[in-house]
Amino acid sequence: MRLTMYTDFSLRVLLYIGTKEQEQLSTIQEISTSYNISKNHLMKVTHELGKEGFIETVRGRGGGIRLAKPPEEINIGAVVKKMEDDFHLVECFSAEGNTCPIAPVCGLKGVLAQALKAYLDVLSGYTLADLLMNKQGLRMLLQVDNKANT
Repeated sequence: MRLTMYTDFSLRVLLYIGTKEQEQLSTIQEISTSYNISKNHLMKVTHELGKEGFIETVRGRGGGIRLAKPPEEINIGAVVKKMEDDFHLVECFSAEGNTCPIAPVCGLKGVLAQALKAYLDVLSGYTLADLLMNKQGLRMLLQVDNKANT
């Protein structure tokens, strides 16, 4: 199983923002620079994260983005489920695109469905706070300026 870059970038944005104090703002530019990721990609990701209620945006001069709720309330499984566009591990997971001739009797679909559920269950057992246990190390590696800029 593999996450899309979109979901990967979403999790990275949350980690970056999570290293700052709750009221501090981050900019797409600083996140882009820290991760060496396209600013355009991050604009799409942050728009969706905002729409889903994981982050909030502050417009205008001196604006930016910050977590919409405490890291303890941001479930990693929920983020992945919202940001991934599908979980069709194999063709038969998609009713409209399934042309596999053995689908009606194949046992593989059930095994893969069970594996996917276990994968999502593990992710759902963690919050952003769990991933931020070493905030200082993350700040250092990402060169996060933790000075108040609200």
